[in-house]
Amino acid sequence: MEKFREVLNLHLKHRNALGYCLVSLLTAGGERIFSTTVFQCPCSVAWNLPYGLVFLLVPALALFLLGYVLSARTWRLLTGCCARSCGSGLRGALVCAQISATAAVAPLTWVAVALLGGAFYECAASGSEVLARYLCVGRDPRCAAQLPLVPCQQAQAPDVKQLQKELQKELTAHSQVGRPRRMRCGGRRGTGFCGADGRWKCVPFLLTPKVLGWVLIAVVIILLLICTSITRCLSPVSYLQLKFWKIYLQQEQQILKSQATEHAMQLAKENIKCFFECSHPQEYNTPSIKDWQQISSLYTFNPKEQYYSTLHKYVNKKQKNQSSTSSEEDAMVPVLGFVDSSDMNSTTDL
Repeated sequence: MEKFREVLNLHLKHRNALGYCLVSLLTAGGERIFSTTVFQCPCSVAWNLPYGLVFLLVPALALFLLGYVLSARTWRLLTGCCARSCGSGLRGALVCAQISATAAVAPLTWVAVALLGGAFYECAASGSEVLARYLCVGRDPRCAAQLPLVPCQQAQAPDVKQLQKELQKELTAHSQVGRPRRMRCGGRRGTGFCGADGRWKCVPFLLTPKVLGWVLIAVVIILLLICTSITRCLSPVSYLQLKFWKIYLQQEQQILKSQATEHAMQLAKENIKCFFECSHPQEYNTPSIKDWQQISSLYTFNPKEQYYSTLHKYVNKKQKNQSSTSSEEDAMVPVLGFVDSSDMNSTTDL
């Protein structure tokens, strides 16, 4: 039991990092399964390019939108927005930017893994007229027309067959050794095949997706490090207070869920009892619509007032007969975005 509690505490302590790693691993595994079992290049001049791009980009777009759907901040921002004022447009834009950054983890992982795998890129690139003109210089006149057949190994022109064999050798060399294998082509030794002009042409075809994949991974990591450093640098509170803040929110949401469940159960029991006994219900103090709206609004930070959540702010403001709505001094602080991200359903029950 003690070991289980240690594992649970580790999960709660690094929940965001572990969540991002899990999402990335599931996305990478899903892409590999998808590319090997579902994807099949049509090997058509008209369809190769759009088909490959659709499999590369559309799942990434779907994962991006799914990230929005699964974010608690999305629904906290949108719920009831049409029936009442949604607040400042600048604050809403900042929240949308933060949600977008979080939701972009899975789609960027999909694109990076797909580029490293090369199946979608090979299909799309073989249907590109620009690339066909580049690769088929000095070859059989049928080369450009039969290049889209290369992913399916159906090309008939001798030059294209040789091109296909050389591409397969290069792909095998990259997958096994991790660097281009030197092989003969037109009486010379190099890292690809050559046309009549003597230029090596398969290197861009093979290396472009892999280079783009690694560049994308590097750019994402660098941007993540820079953004995290900037948001932490601009934090209005200290490191230990942030730790305390997260502990408070975790406890608040657990207690809120427990109390809400108990209150709802008692209210339901009373209503059912009155229904069957034809009696009058007892009076239960339930928060009004306005009260629920105020504790469901987006959190804003005010350096003159130390409130750890909208519920904390509402309770203290109500005691002083003040409104808990945001004032001009309140501001959206990126490092405090976790305040809106927590809700009763996302908190682990201990």
